[in-house]
This record gives sequence, C-alpha cells and structure tokens, in this order.
Amino acid sequence: MRYFNTAGPCYPDLHYMIPAEDLLHDAQKYIESGYSLVVHMPHRIGKTTTLLGLARRLNTEGNFLALSISCETAEVVGNDVAAVEEMLLSQLRFAAELKGLAPELLPPQPWPDAASGTRLEAGLVAWAQRCPRPLVLLFDEIGALWGDALRNVLRQLRAGSIQNYRNSVHSVVLSGLRDVQDYHDVQDGMAATTENLSRKGISNPFSTAMKFIQLGNFSQDEVARLYRQHTADTGQEFDDKAIDLAFRCTQGQPWLVNAMAWEILVGMSVHETITLGHVELAKKRLILSRATHLDSLTGKLNEPRVRRVIEPIITGDVPTPVAEFDDDVTYTRDLGLIDQGKKLRIANPIYQEVILSVLADSTEASINVAPSSFRFDDGRIDFPRLLREFASFWMRHGDVLAARDNYHESAAQLVLMGYLHRIVNGAGHIDREIGVGRGRVDLLIRQPYRDSEGTRAEQREAIEIKVWAGHHGDPLDEGLAQLDGYLDRLTLDTGTLVVFDRRPGAKPIPERTEFSTARTPSGRTVTLLRA
Repeated sequence: MRYFNTAGPCYPDLHYMIPAEDLLHDAQKYIESGYSLVVHMPHRIGKTTTLLGLARRLNTEGNFLALSISCETAEVVGNDVAAVEEMLLSQLRFAAELKGLAPELLPPQPWPDAASGTRLEAGLVAWAQRCPRPLVLLFDEIGALWGDALRNVLRQLRAGSIQNYRNSVHSVVLSGLRDVQDYHDVQDGMAATTENLSRKGISNPFSTAMKFIQLGNFSQDEVARLYRQHTADTGQEFDDKAIDLAFRCTQGQPWLVNAMAWEILVGMSVHETITLGHVELAKKRLILSRATHLDSLTGKLNEPRVRRVIEPIITGDVPTPVAEFDDDVTYTRDLGLIDQGKKLRIANPIYQEVILSVLADSTEASINVAPSSFRFDDGRIDFPRLLREFASFWMRHGDVLAARDNYHESAAQLVLMGYLHRIVNGAGHIDREIGVGRGRVDLLIRQPYRDSEGTRAEQREAIEIKVWAGHHGDPLDEGLAQLDGYLDRLTLDTGTLVVFDRRPGAKPIPERTEFSTARTPSGRTVTLLRA
C-alpha cells in the first residue's frame, strides 16, 4: 500500500506523488532538443524525487539513456579537483551498473586515461561515443561541490558541449538549492554571484546552460490531486475544506503537504473522513514537534544574513538597505524560509509559527504560570487577566529578554508572542499577520468553547503591536487607525493596541508600563497597553 513520504525521494510504487513531468514543465522538451538545464529548487521541494522521475520517464520511452547521481558523495574530498573527478566517474559507473543496463550501454571499462582536470570530459566523451543512445546526465546537489573543484567540473561539462557536441553528452541537468551561477566560493567566504565573478575576471563557467528552471511548491490543485490519490487507494476521503486549509497552512510546500497527511493518518490514526479539525490539530502537532526538517531550517535563523531578512519581516519594518541585502534575500529564499515571490514574508504559516516559536523560546522558558489557570470553566480565556499578567511579566523580565544578542529589533514583539503562545496554544489558536512594510504585527487569538447551551462557539481577541523606536513620533494615532481596519476585517467591536517604547531615552519598563482605554477613528473603545 502506498503512503505519504517525508523521508528521502518518492517512488511511484511506494508513495503518493505528483509526476516529475507535471512539476518540471517543458524540461523534457528542452532535453530532447539537446539543451542543458539548471534546475534550481529551495530546500525540501523534491529535487531528488523530480530528477529521478525525469530520468525514469526518459528511460521508459527508450530514446535516451538517462542517469541521475548525487554530488554529495564528492563533498568529502573538498576542493581536490582530481578526487572530485574520480568520485563523480565512480558514481556514474555505479548508477549504470545498478540499473542492470545492457553491456553496450555501460560506461567504458576502464575510464580513459587523461590529465587531471580533464578526466570527466574525456570519460563522458568516450561513453557517449560507444553508447547507442544519447546520454542525459542529471547531477543532483551540485552545490555540494565548491571552489576550484566545482569550477573545473562545470567547465569540463561546458567544454564537452562546445568542442564535442556531436560525440558528447546530449544534455546535462544540474540541480541544487541555489542557481549554479551563485555557487559558494569557500576561498573567498562569500557567494560568488555572476556579478562579483566578473569583477574578479572569472568567466561564468556554465554559460552554455540555455534554460534555467525553478521548481516551486505544489499548487492548490496539485495538493488536492495528491491527497485524492489516497482516497482512490483506500476510500478514505479528504473533505474539500480540509484540503483548502492544508494548502493555506503549507502553501503547497511539498514536504509539509506530505507531513500534514502523514501526521493525520499515522500520527493521529484518523480513519474517518478528514476534516478541518483534523488539519488544525495536525498543524499544531507539526509545529510543536519541530520535526527534523523544520529543525534544520530554524537552525539557520542565527546566521547574520538570515537574520537580516527575517527580522524586518517580524517587525513589519522596511529593512535598512545594505549592499549585501539582495543576496541575503536570495540565500534565505533558497533555504525555503521565505516566500518565492517578490514580497518579503515567511514562506507559509507553519514555518512562521515554528520560526516565531524558536525565537521566543527564552520567553516561554521564563513563564511559570499554568495555561489552564487563565481559562474559565466553559473554556474561554480570561483575556483581561492575560493582559495584566503579561504586563507584570514584562515589567519583571522585559529588560533581560529585550537585551538579546540576536533579533534585538524584534525582541519586544517576540516576548509578547512567546507569552501568548505559552498560554494560548495548548487549547486555542493564534493567527499572525506579519510582513515587511506593514509597520505592525496583527494577532488574532481564537479559543473554542461551549456556550451556556452547550453549543460550540469561538472566542476571538484581536491585538495589534506597534513599536515606538528611534526618533520617530508616537505611533498611537497610526496604531489606532490600523487597529480599526483590522477589527473591520474581523467584524469585532473592540481589540487591544500594545505600544512598546524602545526609544533609547524611554523611562524604565516598570515606570512606563500602564493600561488605559483609547478610541479609534471609527469610535471603537479599545484597550491600550503602553509598555
């Protein structure tokens, strides 16, 4: 029986999956025409699965001999040009023999002798000349190579396509996290983009790659197709609204889409029709578990170039321009942490919750009160008490928690969100709206409960966070207007505005933290917490 896979590449006889040809649109057409391809994919999008599927399809049709290998095995030999050549040639031979190919399709035995730095090209030319089918070679994880070794491999592939195009590899596909033109040059300790390579007089080593393809997330229709493969196999249905919510939570990130279904079917052992409630619970469990993939991503958060991108998203401010910022954005996007579009925002709601939770860990560790003590008997949150307790917590611990070495500019927001996460997320939900250029953070607390007649209901509490920083004026009026708009969208009559005073000359936290009421432009009376 097939299942949803969250570890390693997918295979059609074992796993539910979207076929490679559906994801790499037009790739086969370019390959058949002899073009070389650079396939650029963020972390955990499905690079290996897609390359293996593409090779499988080409081989099934019988017009090409296609092999996919990983360059990761050559990473251990570092920047040794000759050793990297040997490792790649050995990988190609092993992959060909593992497939049980006919003798005439196998690489030459032994590989031809050639000078170091030319052995890969010589070997591929010799193989192409003896093979009755055009060769298509797919190099996965090309970014595992670096420095001179990487440049040499790329230049040999380029030389083969220029000098021996009739007797060399028909098509080469290179795949990695980053565009191969932005490979990491360890010798210089910086990303060697096409622009700074040209400044150093180094030519682009793979300029013959005619097509660059970026593989992205599943569309909403593809998520539905994937989940309905399970329905076709087992009869267990996914409610349409559940599929819609799964897409919104994951934004089609392939690993998360599969992990969501796995959590519901295996982790939660759901056997009935899968509903909105199941997806909500699975989302919460994934966030709390911080599975290996999520941990590997959040481990990058303290890298300066990642922080320079993520922090302004959290604060809602436009980032201060720096020369390296565009490359920081590209790097963070290639990791999969932020959206692949033009807007700077965290890639999906699950990543957002995990990132904020990780950054707020120090706050949650400082909270000693029991979340259950904030709830009435019917399940509702005692929200006024929650605000009062947070204010008291901020007065006691704010100076220490806001003095963190990293994410200093967003420290206040992270403290409040960490406090709310600790108290609310056990039984309720927190929806966050954050993103560059908003100048604020909008939070909606949703707490299910039973009303006096035993009917299921939902308590909703809206909070807007503003920061008074630097030499800017008091953001109160702007915050009240923005809160008005947020409450309009939520159809709520009241809410809370929190203004953190982070000016260098502000009074001490215990002296400036106070509650009052304020009136929005539309006439709503709201709670104001100045902290």
